[in-house]
Amino acid sequence: MINQSAVAPATGPSRLPKATLILGGARAGKSAYAEALITAALAPDDTPIYIATAEAGDNEMKARIQEHRARRGQRWTTIEAPLDLATTLRAHVVAKHPALVDCLTLWLANLLAAGRDIASETERLVASLGNLGAPVVLVSNEVGLGIVPDNPLARAFRDHAGRLNQSVAAAVPRVVMVAAGMPLELKNSPRVIA
Repeated sequence: MINQSAVAPATGPSRLPKATLILGGARAGKSAYAEALITAALAPDDTPIYIATAEAGDNEMKARIQEHRARRGQRWTTIEAPLDLATTLRAHVVAKHPALVDCLTLWLANLLAAGRDIASETERLVASLGNLGAPVVLVSNEVGLGIVPDNPLARAFRDHAGRLNQSVAAAVPRVVMVAAGMPLELKNSPRVIA
């Protein structure tokens, strides 16, 4: 469970930077922390958007999706975007609709499976972040902290994920690492997304 006192107090969406990247390992509390950030910053008439990159391909993933939906509650609007994340962000992250993207590593896996150009999709995503009408919080797994994978596909995924996280982290004003439900701020810059 995320430590709710670790979420900075806010008085409206303007208290969130234009974009925040939340990194961490599996079950570290990234999604709950990201949800808490947005929830703490909501104005009464805001409708938060949850941009889901996961696809319910098996029963275990269906259960994870249901767990996330139940935790968020009815106030959130869910939009599925397994591949075209940049276009989805531009279309839906508008005034009164701060968004949570969960998660970039599942999006990356979908891109790899679809044979998409990872570098150009990453560039499109980063370019879209500067043109949004409301704050966005992006969640991503930090997969490069463990052992070197034993097969080429897993190594390619790890390498692409590391480059994706670096690109997004360089572009956004705020980056937070979550471990064991505890956030550690890595970057908090007032600069505007370039």
